[in-house]
Order: sequence, then structure tokens, then C-alpha cells
Amino acid sequence: MRIESVNENTCMVYFGDRIGAESAGLVKQASDRLRRDMSDHVIDLVPSYTSILVTWDLEQADRFAITRRLRAAIEAGDDDTAEGDSSRVVELPVFYDPEVGLDLDDVCEYSGLSRDDVIRIHSEQTYQVYAIGFAPGFAYLGSTDERIAIPRKSTPRLKVPTGSVGIAGNQTAIYPSCTPGGWQIIGRTPQKMVDWDSDSLALVQVGDQVRFRAISRDEFLELGGKPDEL
Repeated sequence: MRIESVNENTCMVYFGDRIGAESAGLVKQASDRLRRDMSDHVIDLVPSYTSILVTWDLEQADRFAITRRLRAAIEAGDDDTAEGDSSRVVELPVFYDPEVGLDLDDVCEYSGLSRDDVIRIHSEQTYQVYAIGFAPGFAYLGSTDERIAIPRKSTPRLKVPTGSVGIAGNQTAIYPSCTPGGWQIIGRTPQKMVDWDSDSLALVQVGDQVRFRAISRDEFLELGGKPDEL
């Protein structure tokens, strides 16, 4: 772990240089501990792939004091995180079909696999939430099986429908709202990824695990999915 100053009341806490489950776990554990133990000083925490951006109240502590407290709080949790913290698993229903999976056939062509194989490979994996960004509730999930890994689209769409499930390289993600985007869309979930009335806002958080469950068109519609919705 290393701590680097960004400005007078912001710093970055780094937990390594490699994106993966280990770094994501350390980021989640540290974020939970800092929210619990330093709420009197910390104004905002922004966890990412391998780091946390920490902003604190200058009236409560200076850079040197906050650095000491950050290090002490994080290192104090080293002995109990293995048993005391566990990842939350979130299951998301997904309708995989060209009707909503705008690039499903392109992924099949690129990978040389059938639709059933792409769907099976994508939905049998358990993914780690590595980061939240780009748009509120947009969770970067990894790692996608290399058999279905595919580059982003060369020309992004101006509008990607809400709930679209996409692949870009070795990551997958769900679009929580209608936004521009270049990920390869293979399906859509009827599950709302953002709750504007909740404290956490996003359905999933860094460190959570996500599983996808393939559903039929009828179940998609029963759960509130709208194939023609943007």
C-alpha cells in the first residue's frame, strides 16, 4: 500500500498495479473500514480498480495527520479481513437475444462460437466488480472468458439502451441508463442498476460479485423489460 497526495485535501491510496480479484478485495475492505472508522474526517471515497481516492475535511485534519490515520486504519484491518469480510453476490437476469443483444451475432462471428456457447460462457462466470464509473451505476466487471473477449466497437453508438449487457476486451458491464457507448452488446437485463432514492445509488459496489442468469423473452417481459426501450 502507498499513499500519494493529489492536492491539499485529497490523496490516492494504492493497493498494487494489477487489476484483479486480489486488488478489488483489498480496495473493498479498505473502503468499508475507512467509511466506518473515519467518517468524522473523510468527506468522500471513490474506489477504483486498484486504488481509493480519499477527500477529507481540512478543518478536521491536515495531510500529515490524515495520512497517519489512513495508514493506521487500513493496516489495523489486515488481521481480520480474511474472516471478517465477504463479498456480496448479486444475480442479474439477462435476456440474450439479437432482439436486444445488438452485437450478439458479431461476437459469435468474432469468436467462432455459436449463440448458445457465447451465452453459456458469459453466464457461467462469476465476475468481480472492479470499479464504478463512466456513468452512475456503471460497473466494470471482470474477467471475461478469453474465448468471448472482443474489442470495443470502432465507432461507438450514440445511444445504448438502458440495461444493455456488453463486452469490451476482458471486461463486461451493464449500462444503467441510456448513454453513448462502444461496448459489444449481447443482451439486456430488466433489473434497474441505479436507485436514485438510496444512499448507495448503485445496485452493486466495488468488491461485490455478479452472476448472470439467462432468461427467456417471456420472463424478461414479466420482469418489466422493454425490448424497444432506449
